[in-house]
Amino acid sequence: MSINVYMNFNGNTRDAVEFYSEIFNTEKPQIMTFGEAPQHPDYPLAEEAKNLVMHARLTISGSTVMFSDTMPGRPYVEGNNITLTYGSQNEEELKSVFNKLSDNGKVTMELQETFWSKLYGQLTDKFGIHWQINFDNGDTGM
Repeated sequence: MSINVYMNFNGNTRDAVEFYSEIFNTEKPQIMTFGEAPQHPDYPLAEEAKNLVMHARLTISGSTVMFSDTMPGRPYVEGNNITLTYGSQNEEELKSVFNKLSDNGKVTMELQETFWSKLYGQLTDKFGIHWQINFDNGDTGM
């Protein structure tokens, strides 16, 4: 189980990841773009989104910090662009945590299977904290 930081940027994630990697002398960042991800035929990806960063991860002094660009047209507020991620390999625990955090909060993505995870969901709790809940399979960094 872990709680990690996830930061969103407005089209400049690659620069941010490379900057933090250099500052903290980390491993070379692995960066995946939205264009590299499997595409859903009913929801074509806009051309301007294909080179944006979908996911990148750095280990900084033992802590996992993850990064992504926001999609074009989605709201972005500098300073409010950080979420906490909770990962576990216990599906029942993930469901419980998700349900408890969503009580009097707002679910933005129901807990569901994705191409990178058996269970993944997003919500904002009653205190305004943004969360990502993810099945941690040990190889994606999520």
